[in-house]
Amino acid sequence: MFLTNKPVIKDGVLSINGKDTLTGVPDNVVVTPLSNSSAFVGATSTLPNSRHVFRLGLIQDIRLLCLFRFKLWWMIPRMGNSGQDIPIETQMLLLEAKEEPDGPASYILFLPVLDGEFRSSLQGNPSNELELCVESGDPAIVTSRSLKAVFVNYGDNPFDLMNKSMKTLEKHLGTFSHRETKQMPGMLDWFGWCTWDAFYHEVNPQGIRDGLKSLSEGGTPARFLIIDDGWQDTTNEFQKEGEPFIEGSQFGGRLVSIKENNKFRETANEDLNGAPSGLKDFVSDIKRTFGLKYVYVWHALLGYWGGFHPDAPEGRKYNPKLKFPIQSPGNLANMRDISMDCMEKYGIGAIDPTKASEFYDDLHSYLVSQDVDGVKVDVQNILETLATGLGGRVSLTRQFQQALEKSIATNFQDNSIICCMGLSTDTLYNARRSAITRASDDYYPKIPTTQSLHIAAVAFNSIFLGEVVVPDWDMFYSLHSAAEFHAVARAVGGCGVYVSDKPGQHDFEILRRLVLPDGSVLRAKYPGRPSRDCLFNDPVMDGESLLKIWNLNKVTGVIGVFNCQGAGSWPCLDNPVQKDVSPKLCGQVSPADIEYFEEVAPPPWTGDCAVFSLKAGSLSRLPKNGSFNVKLKILECDVFTVSPIKVYHGKVHFAAIGLIDMYNSGGAVETVEALNASTNGGIRIKGRGAGRFGAYSNEKPKLCSVNSKQEPVTFRDEDNLLTITIPSDTNFWEIVVSY
Repeated sequence: MFLTNKPVIKDGVLSINGKDTLTGVPDNVVVTPLSNSSAFVGATSTLPNSRHVFRLGLIQDIRLLCLFRFKLWWMIPRMGNSGQDIPIETQMLLLEAKEEPDGPASYILFLPVLDGEFRSSLQGNPSNELELCVESGDPAIVTSRSLKAVFVNYGDNPFDLMNKSMKTLEKHLGTFSHRETKQMPGMLDWFGWCTWDAFYHEVNPQGIRDGLKSLSEGGTPARFLIIDDGWQDTTNEFQKEGEPFIEGSQFGGRLVSIKENNKFRETANEDLNGAPSGLKDFVSDIKRTFGLKYVYVWHALLGYWGGFHPDAPEGRKYNPKLKFPIQSPGNLANMRDISMDCMEKYGIGAIDPTKASEFYDDLHSYLVSQDVDGVKVDVQNILETLATGLGGRVSLTRQFQQALEKSIATNFQDNSIICCMGLSTDTLYNARRSAITRASDDYYPKIPTTQSLHIAAVAFNSIFLGEVVVPDWDMFYSLHSAAEFHAVARAVGGCGVYVSDKPGQHDFEILRRLVLPDGSVLRAKYPGRPSRDCLFNDPVMDGESLLKIWNLNKVTGVIGVFNCQGAGSWPCLDNPVQKDVSPKLCGQVSPADIEYFEEVAPPPWTGDCAVFSLKAGSLSRLPKNGSFNVKLKILECDVFTVSPIKVYHGKVHFAAIGLIDMYNSGGAVETVEALNASTNGGIRIKGRGAGRFGAYSNEKPKLCSVNSKQEPVTFRDEDNLLTITIPSDTNFWEIVVSY
């Protein structure tokens, strides 16, 4: 009966699709319907200002999920059940609406957006009211109304709801593009190594060689390299050579040219005959020697942390001016950040916005001339703090973003950019071409209490970010107490996979479960996100919930299960209470946890699945809506490959699992098809990668071949696991199983 009810405010109640969503709505709140389920919500004021906080109405007694910026650069999730649980700087709000406690759920989504020169965010107050903050970031840019500040939509599937909402906004705003339309950089499908946690600022050519060599010798060669911070030509007046290090002074460094520093200009080594003597020679040489396909280098959005030095002769053409950042009240209300504090103190050599295109084109064309393939662009949200006198944060961000993306498209071949420190909606809603964005705060190998937070934050952030970009999960150490926890998350995350190991310090047992011998990875199809039954549970601090992350491959599904409890606390909580956690947590897992499973299970499908546990090495058969229990210790995980069992030739029940020693086993399988009856009722499976191939079969086959050569087959009667060993020198294979 509510299908034709458009969003409306009546008697102080905002109704979306007939659901009472906000009560006590003030008279100055305005709703502009877009469809039967969606609308823009805004508000008016009697006075113009550069920043407004409007009350929108009460939210009470409803489960909710927020994604909010806890630092200038980064988002984390927050769960709750009333308006007071909604943090300042919330960029996504999802409500679970139920008529009955045990009845089916529907969902209401709030997305604060960009309205003209103003950027919106949400927050709650102690009276359980939802508030809307709109701000320009420039006292000269004022308004008395923002009518399209928040997009609101309703649906029965939270993932469909997010997808359709972002596609609606893509068309309506016209400032960003959906992930599905973007060119994906090739490095996503190859194993990588980043120099940051291996060397920090001490990165050097010999160290890079050593790291690439040790990874190759272990059988997991890096095909993608990021030369992180430490390669550029900078100066730092706040940290003199020979003096004791001052914490935070590194953020006062400024660029003095767009070229490499002396470490990479003079790479000659007495032990290496005819060693390269410049960045180009070095990059070209490591590509030849180690089979690298992509070399990226790091730079900040304004060149370096402290920008471009105003007095540097090579930078004068970009007209840099020393500016001191000003943070918004919203950012100041959450967590302080040492980099931001230091940049406020030291100032930033901000490039003239009218020179941004010239700066990026000069920098990127120079890098291309040095055989560099792409860039990781960091410190992106800094612009919102420099917007005074420059037209406001939305306009300034758009200007730089357009200049950056134009330069990437002009100079590089492969949309070769990884965005970083850019999780503000100013940046995200201006991402037309950029296809990869770091989805969490840094990986901190030395801080044990951040490991579980990292995994949970990226998974939840991906609900929103994954509609605009491929979320980047950051680097990790393969030799670390939480290494497998991170490795499994990357395997189910649908993301790039790269480590930051120190040379010679690797766990190759973990790496070989991620990386094939040719250096490729088995990347899943979508951004990995929490299962539907996890969306409103806190996997870090409620003491009882496991985190399940789902994804799909070409012919299988995959679920990673993680115990993130008892290993850390979310920041920005007034009274952080970590519930008591038992040594092992138990949770239920079902094939139904995988959304869009019908993509890999079209007819003829029996409705049953084969589920393979990597941890146990066991295979089971159960209905799609069946479930099983999983028990995990703190910082322990498991990964389950779920494959639809199909009936071939009227009698054979078969489901390909994939390479069963890999974390994402099913990522190795490309196609499964029945052969015609004249070939003795065979099944052909195509895929890639060497190792043990596994499948479910209700009977033992008569024979199996790999690339037309007969190979022995093992069949385990107790769980119907069929295994075939694919020779180590095989990259691509065609298995034929005959019955």
